[in-house]
Amino acid sequence: MFYLDPIYFFFALPPLLLVLYAQFKVQSTYGKFLKTPNMTGITGAQAARRLLDASGLGYVGIDGTPGELSDHYDPSQKVLRLSSGVAYSASVASLGIVAHEVGHAVQDQRAFLPMQVRTGLVPIVNLGTTLGYIFFLAGIFLQFTGLVWAGVGLFSLGFVFTVVTLPVELNASSRALALLWNNGLVGTTELAGAKAVLDAAALTYVAAMAQALGNLLYYVFLALGMGRRDD
Repeated sequence: MFYLDPIYFFFALPPLLLVLYAQFKVQSTYGKFLKTPNMTGITGAQAARRLLDASGLGYVGIDGTPGELSDHYDPSQKVLRLSSGVAYSASVASLGIVAHEVGHAVQDQRAFLPMQVRTGLVPIVNLGTTLGYIFFLAGIFLQFTGLVWAGVGLFSLGFVFTVVTLPVELNASSRALALLWNNGLVGTTELAGAKAVLDAAALTYVAAMAQALGNLLYYVFLALGMGRRDD
C-alpha cells in the first residue's frame, strides 16, 4: 500500500513531467526532420550499409524491426535493426538515427568499456529489480529494517544502469555525427538537423535517469521513516 502514499508524487511528478516533455521533443523533432530530405537522396538502410562498411563492419547485418523509433543495434546477433520509417526514408532524421546505431556497432567492435558495463548489468538489474520489490515488501510486512534497506540497495541498480547508459548513448551520437560528416552524407545544415534529432533522443535518457532517481529516493524516504519508527 506504500505506493499509494501521496508523498510519492513529490518524488515522481518532476521526473514524470521531464519524461513527458522528452517524449514530446523526440516525436516533434523526429517528425520535423523525417519530412526533410537529405542532400544525397540516400535511404536510412543504404546509409547504414555505407557507414558500416566504411567503419570496417561489413559483417554487421541490417534487418527490420516493427514499430516507430524502435531502431537499435543487437550486439548478440551483430545486426542493425531498423524500423521501416527509418530504413526506407531518405530524410535527415533517418541519417541521424542509423548513424547513431552504427555508432553502437562501432562501440561494440572497439569494446567500449561503458557499453560492456551496461551489457553486463542488464541481467543483474532485471534480477535486482524483482528481488528488490520482494525484499522491500517483505521488510515492510515483517518490520525488518535490514530487509527494507536490502531492497533499496537492489533498487539502486536500476538507477546505476541509467547512469551508465547515458555516456554510452552520448558517445554513440558523437560518433554518429562524425561518421555522417566524414563520409560526406551531410552538409552543415543537415548535420545540425541530425544533431537536433539525436539531442532530443538523448533527453529521453536524461529523463529516464531522473525518473529512476526519483523512485529510488522515494524508497530511501520510506526506509528512513521506518528506521525512525524503530528508534
